[in-house]
Parts: sequence; structure tokens; C-alpha cells
Amino acid sequence: MLKILKNFRWQYWVLAVVMVAFIVLQVELDLALPEYMSEIIALITIPGSTMEQVWQAGFKMIGISFGSLLCTVVTSFIAARIAAGFGAILRKKIFDKVESFSLEEINKFSTASLITRCTNDVQQILMFITIGLRLLITAPIMAGGAIIKISGKSSELTTITMIGVAVIVVFVVILTLVVMPKFRAIQRLTDNLNNVTRENLTGIRVVRAYNAEGFEEQKFDEVNQKITKTHLFVNRVMSLMHPMMQIVMNGLSLSITWVGATLINANKLTLPVMMSFNMYSMQIVMSFMMLIMVFIFMPRASVSAKRINEVLDTPNSISNPQNPVSANDKKGVVEFKNVSFKYADADECMLKDISFVANKGETVAIIGSTGSGKSSLLSLIPRFYDVTEGQVMVNGIDVKEQNLADLRDKIGYVPQKAILFSGTIESNLRFGNENADKDLLQKAVDIAQATNIVQAKGFTGNVAQGGQNLSGGQKQRMSIARAIAKQPEIYLFDDSFSALDYKTDKLLRQALNKEVSDATKIIVAQRIGTIKNADKILVLDKGKIVGNGTHQQLLQNCEVYREIAQSQLSKEELENA
Repeated sequence: MLKILKNFRWQYWVLAVVMVAFIVLQVELDLALPEYMSEIIALITIPGSTMEQVWQAGFKMIGISFGSLLCTVVTSFIAARIAAGFGAILRKKIFDKVESFSLEEINKFSTASLITRCTNDVQQILMFITIGLRLLITAPIMAGGAIIKISGKSSELTTITMIGVAVIVVFVVILTLVVMPKFRAIQRLTDNLNNVTRENLTGIRVVRAYNAEGFEEQKFDEVNQKITKTHLFVNRVMSLMHPMMQIVMNGLSLSITWVGATLINANKLTLPVMMSFNMYSMQIVMSFMMLIMVFIFMPRASVSAKRINEVLDTPNSISNPQNPVSANDKKGVVEFKNVSFKYADADECMLKDISFVANKGETVAIIGSTGSGKSSLLSLIPRFYDVTEGQVMVNGIDVKEQNLADLRDKIGYVPQKAILFSGTIESNLRFGNENADKDLLQKAVDIAQATNIVQAKGFTGNVAQGGQNLSGGQKQRMSIARAIAKQPEIYLFDDSFSALDYKTDKLLRQALNKEVSDATKIIVAQRIGTIKNADKILVLDKGKIVGNGTHQQLLQNCEVYREIAQSQLSKEELENA
């Protein structure tokens, strides 16, 4: 928890100091009330006292009460301000940290877990700051002040009060030890609940197509029941606190009154002292009730703080070099030198000894069976992952030695699964180039064969989250247009034409070759028709390059490529290729 609080900015530390000052003032006022109550009782019992004196003491009590109320309001306002501001800082830090993660770190945490940590876990911290932190300061000061006030007045009553406090402390410690593991389980189960919900909403079409609503409901119900049972267990255990506190408070009050009456009869104590002692003992118990509230919030906040720190403390496997190398005169050159790559949780390399060069203006295609490492190879160029062995060079410089932003500015990446963002068509096209004018956007749309989409919706047309209001082919064309609008030196197409019909595929490739002929294009594809006119075709099989050449050359000397071609093209098409 203390590690999380280090993210406070100096403004909030100043507010915290002011809050503590108001808390101390409030406690001082509250501690003064029993003295004035004792004074009123003394005035009533002492012969010769006037009602005017009683009223004066009463008005002082009312003034102190209003002062305490004002301090409470100000303290609550400051605590809420600190919590809101700190929450904004904490969410920003988590988001920025996740943004800096490579795919390796993102795969370590599930998407649902990262969302929970950024929302639910942060909320638990804020609840602790708003309520728990204030009570954590108030309770010790009030308890300490009340103990000082009663000390020396009656050893018998002091002993009774300390016994009551000891009972409360033991009870709270036992309950905390019981519920702490359950709080950890609740946050983990919340991750699972979010994961099941997100998975169901994302795949709702498949669920409905297979009439699998019952299966999904059962899966959700299992997770829901687990988190419900855990919550019930925690609430049942915590519900024991209130009756226990009532028993202790009432028992303590009864004991003080009984013993105090005995002492009064023995002339060892006066009635005003007993009444003030009773009120101070109640303040001590109330202080421990406040601490109980803290113990209710602290375990969950502590678990949440640990989960947030797991994200913030995760080291980035991919980061900017300390002394990045500046770009040279080369443009659009990609070279792989004896590259091998293995995923962090894998036993064997996905890619083995990959070497090739893609020169400026060339179209280099990569083809191979499913799982042969095509997408993995492509992801090494923008450093989504780092190579295990060898070097990936862009413009003659190792990508590990280049500034990440500069490296990725050179690249227009179109992923295997087309991703669009909620907003407008124009905002999506400007995603990689905020300064693109309408002429450039229109040119990019025309090259990507997405003109009909813009004509139908306009540049201000709405795009739903994930592009759900567009078809698969429309999303692919919009993703390609977005990359073109960036005007990069290097295009990376990761099977980005799979949802296009053959005619659109052909027209798009022709437009690319004509309009962006100076840019290097590296294309991962499954269709021979998409890549047969490439300047160079790499054939991958089990992570190795087993063929490198043109379409005609590979038909002659690469069995793997020939088998793929024969499975897609007729004999006549092969002969006329």
C-alpha cells in the first residue's frame, strides 16, 4: 500500500497535511465534549449553581459540536479530492505502463485482468483513501487522547476499559486473518468474471450461430456462483463485527456504571468523573470501531495495491536504447541476418536461421502452411517481439539500436485481424498521420479500393468499436487505407487481403504497385494469386526458409511451394502463370 501511495504528487501531500490538521482539530473538539458534560453534571449537583452557568456550558458544547461537524465536512471534502486526483494519476500510470508493454508482457496478463486492475482495483484503493485513510488517522489520535484523559482518575475503571479494548483487538485480528485470503480470491474471481463476460460479448455471433447460449450461461453461472459464495462468506464473517462491538460497548458501559456506582458509594469517585470516564471509554471504543472500518477496507485495498504494483513493476522486455542510432541515407531496406526467434513460454524456436533482404521498392511475399511462423517473422520488424538470435536491420541499422517511435514511423502495418477504433472514418484514416489532408485521405481510400465505403458513409461516417458496423472486407480495406495515409517507407501486410474477393485483391495490388512503387512491401499471404507477381517470394516451412525466388523459380525448385500452388491453381493456370 505504501508503495502505491508513493505515486502521490506534492499537491496531494499538501492537501493531506491540511486534512490531518483538521482531523486533529476535530479530535480535540470531540475530546473536549466529555469535560463540558462533566462540568454540566457538576453544576447540577453542586448547591448554589445557576441555570445561567448550565446554559453557558451547554452553548459551549453546541459550539464545539458544530465545530467538529465543520471539521468533518472539510476533512471529507479534502479526502474525496485527494482520492479523485490520485485515482486519475493511478489509472494514467497503469494505462501508460500497459501501452509500453510488448506483446510478451501483455500475454502475461489477460486482457480482462488488466481491465479489472485499471478499474475495480483502483476503486478499492480510492475507497481506502476516502474513508480508511481518514479513519486510520482519526482513530489513534482519539484513542490516545481519551486514554490520556482517563489515566490517573480511576485504576479500576481504566482496567475495565483496557479489557474491553483487548477483547476488540483480538476479535478484529482473528476476523482479518480469516477474511484476508478471501479478499485475494474475490479479485481473482472478478478477473474470471470479466474474462467470461468479455469472451461471450466478443463471440456473441458464434454463440448464437451454434445455439450455445445455454453453455455460455452455465460457464458464467459457475464463475458467478463462486464469486457470490466468496462474497457471502466475507459478509457473514464481517457481519459478526457489529453485534460484537455492541456487546462490548454495552458491557463496558454497564461495567463502568456498576463499578463507578460502587466507588461513588465508597467516596472514592464523584459522579461527574464517572460520567466523563464513561464518555471517554465510549470514545476509545468508537476509535476501535473506526479501526475496524479500516480493517474492512485495508485487506481489499492491500490486495488491489499488490495487483496494481504487479503491472507497474513488470519490466519491459522491449524498450528504447539508451543511445539510439540515427537514421542513415538508406530508405525502405529490411534485412534479416541469421534470425532465430522463440516465444518466452516455448521450448523450441518458432523461426530458425532466417536470412533475406527486401530492398527499397521491392515486393517481398511470405507464404507457408499454418503455424510456419509467417506472422511471427513480420512482428519482429516493428519490434513487437525481439529476436532470440541474429539481427533484424531496417535501413542498415539494427532495430534494437533505433528509437522505437522513429522505427515505427517508417512502417505502415496492417494486422491479420483488421482493427478499427470507435469514431469516424476520417479519425481512423488519420490514426497514423494526424496531418493528412483530405486529398491524401481520398488517395489512400482510392488505392485501398474503399471508395464505395466513403461514398456511402462519408468521411464523417460513424465507425463502431472494433469496426463492428463494417464487413470483414470493408475493415481490411479501411486498415490498408490507414496504412497508406501514413505514407511509410515500409508496408507490412499480415494476410491483409484474405477477406477480399479476387477482383478487388487484384485491383488493390495493381494500385499499390503503381501509386506507392517507391515503398518496400512485405506481404504475408495464403493465396498464390496475391503474391505470384512479387519480386521475391519466401517459402516458410516449420520456421525455416525452404524456398526463395520468383513464382516461376519456386514452381521449378521448391516442392512445398509447388504443393501449395497445385492446391489452389488449376493445371492450366500453373502453365500460364
